[in-house]
Amino acid sequence: MMAAQPRSALAVLVARIRAALKDTWLVLIRRGPSQIQFWLIALVIGVCAGFAALGFREGISALQATVYGAEDVDYLHSFAAQLPWYLLLLVPLCGGVIVGLVLDRFTPDARVRSVADVIEGAALRSGRVEIRAGLASGFASFVTLSTGGSTGREGPVVHIAGMISTWVSDRIRADGITGRDLLGCAVAAAVSASFNAPIAGALFAMEVVLRHFAVNAFAPIVIAAVAGTVINRLEYGDVTEFVLATPGALKFYVELPAFLLLGLVCGVVAVVLMHSIFFADTLGSTLQQKLRLPRWLRPAGAGVLLGAIAIWFPHVIGVGYETTIRALSGHLLLGQAIMIAIVKTAAVSITMGGRMGGGVFSPALMIGALTGLAFGLIATALLPDVSGTHTLYAFAGMGAVAAAVLGAPISTTLIVFELTGDWQIGLAVMVSVSMSTALASRMVNRSFFLTQLERRNLHCAPGPQAYLLGVLQVSNVMRAPDVEEEILAADLLADGVSIRPEATLEAALPIFDRLELDFIPVVLEETREEGAEPEPVVVGLLYHLDALKAYNQALVAVSAEEHR
Repeated sequence: MMAAQPRSALAVLVARIRAALKDTWLVLIRRGPSQIQFWLIALVIGVCAGFAALGFREGISALQATVYGAEDVDYLHSFAAQLPWYLLLLVPLCGGVIVGLVLDRFTPDARVRSVADVIEGAALRSGRVEIRAGLASGFASFVTLSTGGSTGREGPVVHIAGMISTWVSDRIRADGITGRDLLGCAVAAAVSASFNAPIAGALFAMEVVLRHFAVNAFAPIVIAAVAGTVINRLEYGDVTEFVLATPGALKFYVELPAFLLLGLVCGVVAVVLMHSIFFADTLGSTLQQKLRLPRWLRPAGAGVLLGAIAIWFPHVIGVGYETTIRALSGHLLLGQAIMIAIVKTAAVSITMGGRMGGGVFSPALMIGALTGLAFGLIATALLPDVSGTHTLYAFAGMGAVAAAVLGAPISTTLIVFELTGDWQIGLAVMVSVSMSTALASRMVNRSFFLTQLERRNLHCAPGPQAYLLGVLQVSNVMRAPDVEEEILAADLLADGVSIRPEATLEAALPIFDRLELDFIPVVLEETREEGAEPEPVVVGLLYHLDALKAYNQALVAVSAEEHR
C-alpha cells in the first residue's frame, strides 16, 4: 500500500500536465497564438528549418563524395578534372533519370518547387506551400545537386522550410496573416542556416518572400533567423562562408564611376542569365511537346548535356564553391573568367530548363564573381594609378549579379558582407548592387522569381492591387437573384453575357468596364432532361458594386497587415 501511493501521485501529476497541454493546444487552435506563444512557435520553426538546411547541405556533400569519390567536395571540380570522361557523363545522366521519375510520379506538372512557389504561397495561399510536390522537389534537388546539376541549394532549402511552416500553420489553423508570418520565420531560418547570415536571412524573408517590412513580423522573424544561425554555427563554427585575403582598398571617389559601370554590366549579365533560363525552359517544353517525349525523360536529357559540358569544364558541377573562391582571390586569367562565366550560364540554363532541381542564387554568386573579376582585370590594366585591386571588383560583381537576379538589393548586399566578413568596402558593393538592380528590374518583372510567376500568369510583381483580383472568386461575391432580376439576367444570358462561379474578379471587372453593366449573371451548365444538351442555369448575380467592395476590402486587409 505504501509503495502504491507515490505511483498514484505521479499518475495524477502526469494527468494534470497532459490536461494543461491539451487546454493550451485547444486555446492555440481556437484563438490563435498570442504574442509570446507566437515567438515560441517562431523559435521552434527556426530550429527545425535550421536543421533541415543543415541536413540538406550535409546530405549533398555526403552523396557527392560517394558518387564522385572526392575527399573534399568544396574542391570538387579540381578532383573531377582527373576522373574518366565516361564517369562525368554517366553521373548526371543517372541523376536526371532519377529526378525525372520522381517528379513524374509525385508532382502534377513534373516541375520542381522553389522560391517562386514560396512567394506564391505568401501572396495567394495564406502562407502555405504544397507539401507532397514539395517533398518530391526537395528530393529531386538533392539528387540534382549531388550528381552534377549546376544550380544552388538555397532555393530548395527555402521551399523545404516553407513546408515546415505550412505543416505548423495547418495544425494550429493559422489565418492568412499568421501563416505568412510563420512562412517568413521559416525562410529566414533556412537562409540564415545556409549562409551563417542572420541579418540577411531576416531581411531576405521580408524583402523577397513577404515583400513588406511589417514591424509586428520583425521580432519573430529575427528570432527564427538567429535560431537558424545557431544551428549552422554548432556545426561549422563562427566562420564566414568564403575565407578571403584582404581584397584591397577603394581608391575613394575617383574609382566610384568604375563601380557604377560594373553595376550596369552586372545588370546586363543578370538579365542574360535569367532570359537564358527562360529560353531553355521554353525550348525544352516545345521539344518535349513536338517529339512527344515522356516527362521523365526531360531531366535525363539535361543530365546528358551537363555531363558533356563537365568533361571539358568540370567547374559547372554543383554550386561552384571552388571557382567562386578562385575568382574572389584573383586566381583566374581574364579569358578563363569570361569563358567559365559563359559556360556556367549555359549549364544553369540546361539544368533548370531541363526541369532538374536546385536554385539560382549560388550560380548568380559565381557568375557575378567571374564577371566582376573580368571587369576588374580590364579596369586595373587600363587605369592602374587610380584603381584598387581586381579582386575588389570580383567582390562587388558577386553581389551585383545576385541582387539583380533575386530582386533583393538590401538582403543580397548583407548576404555578401556576411559571407565574407568584410565590411570595409561597402560603398563599392552598394553602388554596384543599386545600379545592377535598377537596370535588371526594368528588363524583367522585378526579379527572376517574380518573372517565373508572371510566366505562369500569376501577377505578383506589381503588388496586391494586381494579384488580389486573381484570388477573389465570383462564387464568394455573387448574390441570389430576385424574380425581376432573373428576367433581366435571362436577357443578358440570351446576349451571351455570363460568367462562371469559379472565375475570378480578374475576368469579371473587364466585362463591367466594357459593357457598363450593373451585374453579370453567374451560370452553371446543367442537364435537365436525360440525353439533352446541357443548358446554362443562373445560380447568382455578380454586381459591379459588390465586386469593387470585395476588392477594396482585400486591399485594406493587405495594407493593414503591411503596416502593423
